[in-house]
Amino acid sequence: MAKWFSVGFWESIARIILRNRITILSIVFLLTVFLALQWKHMRFTYTEANLLPDHHEVNEQYNQFLDKFGEEGNLIIIGVQDSTFFTPKQFTAWKNLMTNLKKSKEVDLIISVDDLKKLNKNESLETFELVDFIDSTKINNAKYLLEKREELFERLPFYEHLLFSKKTGTLRAAIYLDKEIVNTSVRRDFVVENLIPKIEAFEKETNIDLKVSGMPYIRTLNSQNIVDEIGIFIGAALLVTSLIFFFFFRSFRATFISMCVVIIGVMWAFGTLGLLGFEITVLTAIIPPLIIVIGIPNCIFLINKYQQEVKKHGNQAKSLQRVISKVGNATLMTNLTTAAGFATFIVTDSELLTEFGIIASINIVLLFILCLLVIPIIYSFMPLPKDKHLEHLNKTYTKTFVNWTEKTVKNRSISIYITAIVLLVLSIVGIYQMKISGSLIEDMPKKTGFFKDILFFEEEFDGVMPLEIMIDTKRKKGVMKLSTLRKMEEVQEIISEIPELSQPMSIVNVVKYSKQAYYNGNPDYYELPTAQEQGFILSYAKNATQNSKENFMKSYVDSTGQYARITTFMKDIGTEKMEKIEEKLWDKINKVFPPDRYTVTLTGKALVFQKGTNYLVTNLVLSLLFAIVLISLFMAYLFRSFKMVLISLIPNLLPLIITAGLMGYLGVPIKPSTILVFSIAFGISVDDTIHFLAKYRQELQANNWKIRKSVFNALRETGVSMFYTSIVLFFGFSVFMISSFGGTVALGGLVSATLLFAMLSNLLLLPALLLSLEKTIANQEEFLQPTIDILVEEDEKETESNS
Repeated sequence: MAKWFSVGFWESIARIILRNRITILSIVFLLTVFLALQWKHMRFTYTEANLLPDHHEVNEQYNQFLDKFGEEGNLIIIGVQDSTFFTPKQFTAWKNLMTNLKKSKEVDLIISVDDLKKLNKNESLETFELVDFIDSTKINNAKYLLEKREELFERLPFYEHLLFSKKTGTLRAAIYLDKEIVNTSVRRDFVVENLIPKIEAFEKETNIDLKVSGMPYIRTLNSQNIVDEIGIFIGAALLVTSLIFFFFFRSFRATFISMCVVIIGVMWAFGTLGLLGFEITVLTAIIPPLIIVIGIPNCIFLINKYQQEVKKHGNQAKSLQRVISKVGNATLMTNLTTAAGFATFIVTDSELLTEFGIIASINIVLLFILCLLVIPIIYSFMPLPKDKHLEHLNKTYTKTFVNWTEKTVKNRSISIYITAIVLLVLSIVGIYQMKISGSLIEDMPKKTGFFKDILFFEEEFDGVMPLEIMIDTKRKKGVMKLSTLRKMEEVQEIISEIPELSQPMSIVNVVKYSKQAYYNGNPDYYELPTAQEQGFILSYAKNATQNSKENFMKSYVDSTGQYARITTFMKDIGTEKMEKIEEKLWDKINKVFPPDRYTVTLTGKALVFQKGTNYLVTNLVLSLLFAIVLISLFMAYLFRSFKMVLISLIPNLLPLIITAGLMGYLGVPIKPSTILVFSIAFGISVDDTIHFLAKYRQELQANNWKIRKSVFNALRETGVSMFYTSIVLFFGFSVFMISSFGGTVALGGLVSATLLFAMLSNLLLLPALLLSLEKTIANQEEFLQPTIDILVEEDEKETESNS
């Protein structure tokens, strides 16, 4: 029954396809139109990649923080480092820029030197007042502006690190966006259509270079780069694969047909994204070019088989039927293993990877169906290939390569083993040098202006990525107790000592500023009040800016006075260093805030991302193990031989270990983008093993179970197609190396390298293993009748299609 399923089933499929050509093409056309209409539902991501599941403790803590204080990533900062800034012309231009931005409905608040508020004491009303720091009527007075610069830098420590760096003289403005629009398309529109044009106009007018950063700005431009690269990837993948395809086949017709098929596959990929309502992220953006790279080998197998059959007997109908019936099973199995490699991401419990796994695996299977349907049908309407189109079947360079592999396996098996063992040992050493990275910005395009601005702010203000400490005093108005404020100050002092973190801001800074204002602005009194001073100073502060929009610091205490936050910003640091910083902070926090009296939470976007990276690495390792087990079971189902499964795994696991070792030596860290390499490469590389072992088993039966002869026959038969597809995959994945995103570059380079290692491993190590184990597997019992025949025997009766 299984035999009938393998042969008879595919013969039936071939007849159905070739007898219903117009109907099938019509269905393909209608499906393409339907999926193209789903493009309108595609949307680009407006949030950071959340690598943690919703129910994870770190996510729940972050959501609790957002419930109390709202969106934290709503700050855009504009920096300026120019000696001419405090001159009438430049300062006026700056003021006009800030005024225009304030008019935007997306802006909630702007804190800038041109409209800075200074805290003054009003003794008659026993309160503090916010008064203008700079008199707008005097900004044309150069001497006045210089005096104000001096006062800002020397007498207003509250604004140091927030608005200026005393060390370098750098100034910045803080633009707080409406929290409701931070994770929507409105944010993108504001940044791209409003903020950037105004900044460019200012730079042109004043010849001052402005630095812009902050999470809303970074996220917007980073997302825009993702969108811009999709078209570049697709174009580059089409160009590279079409050139390689044409080089192999020397046929414009075959190249054009293949390109049309994979373009339809790309359209289907976009359509399924829209149909399922998934966002376009840095991962899903690479699926369309991925479809091209994976689809071309399908086309190579089908067209190569068709031309081989035409050359053999010249009967078009028979050739087309054999393309489907003989290659159908093989391509189905290899596509299923590739899809399985991607499908394992679904079990990671990460929405980002789950969506990537679903879309990729579905479209790989759809692509197989598309190739199997369209290519034979299109060729059925065309004349037989000419002799010049078949010349590539006898190309000397492929024969030379296959002959080299055959001689190497035959004469240098010991050298193959020694090389494999040396590479294995060196790779294991390299693996121990690998590090985990959880940086939010590491994979961002390094050559862009916004990335350079990130580095600028890291240097001047110690980072732009928020790190939050939320303190629950467990009593209403507990924050404003002097004892609590002093405890918070102790924590802030520890933060100030850590070079990777910026100077912290909290209600403590406001209270310090209140005392300074009470003592007539004397900066020597910028400190927490004593117990004797607390009552009257805090009573002044309580009414100082009540219900005032300018009181931006009110967001540092919740409405009940029970919860407080300390905000700092962190540099782009690795996971290992961040873990040490976190440990240092917790040591201090637990001493200052006893857990039985206070509940303290460490959170923020940067920390959530780093925790997510650690979580994801663990899950992706499990995903890789799951892929190995899944594909092993799949191959056991196909070959029904435990020894053959073991032999097939060795040449596919070795390239993964070599690549991991290379990552250690080259300093490429483990992160979400690089850990993907292993499952993807394993799912693809095992295709060659399936082709080789299927042919090997067939040769064993034809050659009376003679291992040596069967190995070399299989090597000669499958070597060319393995070489073709591996070259296409190598250069196809290399396309991703043109990306400006570090993660995508690493993904492309590492997958390409792994697949190249896998080709050599399958062509050299796998045959050598079979020959070395000849005595232990040279019996028919090791090869029971398979559940499914991957390859159809050459001498089996073929029925011609009445197409």
